[in-house]
Amino acid sequence: MDSPDASEGPVADAPLPTAVPPGTQLVVADQQELLQSALRASGELERLPFEVRFADFIGGPAVLEAFRAEAADIAPVGVSFHALTDGRDVPIVAAWQYSSTAFELAVAPGRPVRTLADLRGRKVAYAPGTAQQAAVLRALSKAGLTLGDVEAVRLPLADFNDAVRTGQVDVAPLDEPRLTRFFRTPGATVLPDAETAGIYPGLGYLYARRAVVRDPAKAAAVRAFVAAFIRSFHWANTHPQEWARRYYMENQKVSAEDATRILNALDGNVFPHLDQRLIDRQQQILDLIHQTGELRRQPRAADGFDLRFDEVITRTVTEVGAAFDRPSG
Repeated sequence: MDSPDASEGPVADAPLPTAVPPGTQLVVADQQELLQSALRASGELERLPFEVRFADFIGGPAVLEAFRAEAADIAPVGVSFHALTDGRDVPIVAAWQYSSTAFELAVAPGRPVRTLADLRGRKVAYAPGTAQQAAVLRALSKAGLTLGDVEAVRLPLADFNDAVRTGQVDVAPLDEPRLTRFFRTPGATVLPDAETAGIYPGLGYLYARRAVVRDPAKAAAVRAFVAAFIRSFHWANTHPQEWARRYYMENQKVSAEDATRILNALDGNVFPHLDQRLIDRQQQILDLIHQTGELRRQPRAADGFDLRFDEVITRTVTEVGAAFDRPSG
């Protein structure tokens, strides 16, 4: 396990190396095979100047355990609250933004939950250390409730669908494609968008172990990987039908109709700068989690970013004609 070195500060100052020596390898802890599918479908994987190995996980906590065991070098994760409090030194090296409406609070069939206020006293699926946890807390706060006003049922993310589908919990936060699978359940409903607006940021991050971005060979590989990640996700933006077929239909086994619904809900990807605005957004979420008492110390979001990677983000987004921000309005 990597030990943070305070003498080097939260972000390394040295410029990122660009030369990837022969024999360099990165181990990617993927989720639902999303990243590897995008890299393969876009042709970016075969162009990487180093070897990549993939391992698939479900949920940020499982990915962070892989980081702890030094079994992963880089990974896409929604949030990393515990990474900043448990000594798992894994800075953010890139981010992507999709529609916040690609996420809903799913309601078990037959349960009379139609507003956020109706969450009081209900069993709510809860996964600490995940974006879903933050969404639940924001939903409760929006309704003037606290975690003590509901029965939080701690479950792995992989169990959320079955739990809400079968009524083991009343409500579960689901994103795509889990949400589309839930809609196959007779009587499945979700809280109206007017109720849940603003509870989910629609952000994903690429994290890398600090030891990896401090190693010249692997840091150069991560730099190249960030550029390939942006190009591949932008390829998915510009080839929606092929992406729907290759990932959602062939890999995730959803119908063509459901694949179209998912893509419409996600509404494309943009790639924010690694800057103070993004740090502030992450800090707001961390503060929300800290208020529950579940974090052992007050985390500083700025400690969880390696801002050197903004240079390659800026250059790649500009070169491919992608965007840094979603259109307002």
